[in-house]
Amino acid sequence: MRRTSPGTHLAVLAAAQFTVMLATSIVNVALPQIRDGVGLSGDATTWVVNAYGLAFGALLLAGGRAADLLGRRRVLTVGLGTFGAASAAAGLAASPAVLVTARIVQGIGAAAVAPAALALAVGLHPPGAARGRVLAVWGAVSGAGGAAGVLLGGLLTRAGGWPWIFHTVAAGTLAVLVATLLLVPPAARGAAAGFDLAGTATSALALTALVWALTTARGHGWSDARVLAAFAAAAALGAVFLRVERRAASPLVPPRLFAGGTVAAGNLLMGLFGSVWIALFYFLPLYQQQVLGEDPLTTGIGQLPLAAANMLGAVLAPALVRRVGGRAALVGALLVEAAGMLWLSRIGAGGGYLADVLGPSILVGLGLSVAFVRLTALSVSGVTGADAGLAGGLVNTTRQVGGAVGLAVLATVAGTVTSHAGAHQAQSAALTAGYRTAFALSAAVLLATAALAALLLRRGRAGARDTDPRPARPEDLSRTEDLSLTD
Repeated sequence: MRRTSPGTHLAVLAAAQFTVMLATSIVNVALPQIRDGVGLSGDATTWVVNAYGLAFGALLLAGGRAADLLGRRRVLTVGLGTFGAASAAAGLAASPAVLVTARIVQGIGAAAVAPAALALAVGLHPPGAARGRVLAVWGAVSGAGGAAGVLLGGLLTRAGGWPWIFHTVAAGTLAVLVATLLLVPPAARGAAAGFDLAGTATSALALTALVWALTTARGHGWSDARVLAAFAAAAALGAVFLRVERRAASPLVPPRLFAGGTVAAGNLLMGLFGSVWIALFYFLPLYQQQVLGEDPLTTGIGQLPLAAANMLGAVLAPALVRRVGGRAALVGALLVEAAGMLWLSRIGAGGGYLADVLGPSILVGLGLSVAFVRLTALSVSGVTGADAGLAGGLVNTTRQVGGAVGLAVLATVAGTVTSHAGAHQAQSAALTAGYRTAFALSAAVLLATAALAALLLRRGRAGARDTDPRPARPEDLSRTEDLSLTD
């Protein structure tokens, strides 16, 4: 394998992350066409989205630990192969069972890709400003992937039908897989240790039960017997997981991960932040289509300013951190995003894209990207190279689970408001009332997250000027990715 530059490695790894994020939103605007194409019932249609998110969120910790122990490029390539094959199968699906199963397998592949790619990307540079630039790229492609999914979903659905959504993802994944094999050198494995099978199984089952309960509650209500049983199972399995971890020789989530740096604070804040992120890309396209009357393609094009603002914010994030400090940059970004959400909470049933969507989308995109870069940096700060994959899996898990919680709660509240408003208002006005409430609550969550971030980071210097407050030490460098080593 010929030697290539770190910039080339980063471009390939960022493309892998972009593909995973794309798959979370690309189906959103095509759900009616997918429902009719494979004969899904109304309630089952949501599982085209939920099946992917369920498998993705439940297995991220296992994917991160496997990357550390088995080799990150190896896990990345297996994950890309699984993800791409499942995407192709989804595009060929002619029945609900095949489509939902393919989406589950797609989520399993994504759970391997996301933490392995992040660990490899972080390993390209030691702690410091260079790593800050890596995380800026990560923030740009992560946010842009969500927005681009809405655009591509609308464009492909209109041009060739819903199967081309999945065929295009499969083709893109194949290209990333080939580039990974040709351009990204193998990396060092973590220290020899046993794989915590019991911890992996119990954590995956607990997260599966939790995410299933949250997503099902959106359609069947919080008092549904199945939802309550799933919450009880999640709590019981979570208790078993904690017990297993205390006794395990090589726990899935070792205590050393939280011994230094700002991993705990970063993940807590990322969970709150994620609860708003995923909901944004759910409610905004619905408002554009169901109230403003836009078709899927126009809705997708309307996401471009948000994507552009997101990428701009991520690019500017390192310079902003150097100028005002990491704590101020994070708090300011959360406040800017909250301002955009408050603006969206003023949308009207008789409004328009330019008056109601464009301006707040730009504010949300700028704030979202800077906040994501800072929270990712906090979540990997102080982590040794041997645990980089696990740290990447953990921060992705908190974002996914936070997103599931936030979307379930906000969708339930918005649905309740719409039902009450529908008794004495037109449908478009009732829907708008629900969406306004969801955006207002999202703004409240962001304001609370900003206050919590200011409190948690008040005494420490973590993230004050850099992505990692410690100077790079020889032992740190020896434990990050050595691009000359093999799997």
